[in-house]
Amino acid sequence: MTAAVTAEDISKRYGETIALEDVSLSVDSGEVFALVGPNGAGKTTLIRTLTGTMTPDEGSVTVFGQPPNQVERERIGLLPQSFAPPERLSARELVVYYAGLYDDPRSVDGVLTDVGLETADETWYTNLSGGQQRRVCVGIALINDPDLLFLDEPTTGIDPAGRQSLWSLITDLADDGTTVFLTTHYMEEAEQLADRVALLDSGSLVEVGQPAGLIETYGGGTHLRIETDHSPHQIESLGIDVETTETGLRI
Repeated sequence: MTAAVTAEDISKRYGETIALEDVSLSVDSGEVFALVGPNGAGKTTLIRTLTGTMTPDEGSVTVFGQPPNQVERERIGLLPQSFAPPERLSARELVVYYAGLYDDPRSVDGVLTDVGLETADETWYTNLSGGQQRRVCVGIALINDPDLLFLDEPTTGIDPAGRQSLWSLITDLADDGTTVFLTTHYMEEAEQLADRVALLDSGSLVEVGQPAGLIETYGGGTHLRIETDHSPHQIESLGIDVETTETGLRI
């Protein structure tokens, strides 16, 4: 299978701080690839080097066989970890603005529907909830209908229901052939979405493999996932403690 992204022995330092050290990986076309690691592991730095917004101190990166800054911009979508849009623009106006940067963008209405903002599209971005703002950013990353989509912690600040909706959207994109490279703190999210997972810690790649194998090796316990239509209050009525987490309910 043809590689969409290849990194060979890339390193990046900020002064005396090592952000990445001899990282090598390859992402196949059509694959969902998850990069998992704690804060400060180097996940965002790696995405920046893979998208060409940052040059590594050592090593090389290719995207679709070319240096990333030579790839047609329509082919790559990027959801950064942070986003500071112009003030006093609505969700729709922001997506329309970014659609205007491309020759053949997706339908703005279609993108807003995909990210669940069709009823909040006229609300100013600054008045949206944190989760809704994140959905706007996802929509902007999708507006050019990219072949390769980079998502830096896409579900940060999104409630469990919104997270499930975004997971379904990512799965649908992958089913349509989009290559997805995402970062996350949560192994459960990687397990749900990814074909392969890379573990990054302190700038070094620990291991790359299938989610189930990495969970067995590094998961530290047994987890049972149950899908139910019961509400947390109904579960609590059975005398079971329920905790709301980033990825759902833990009992």
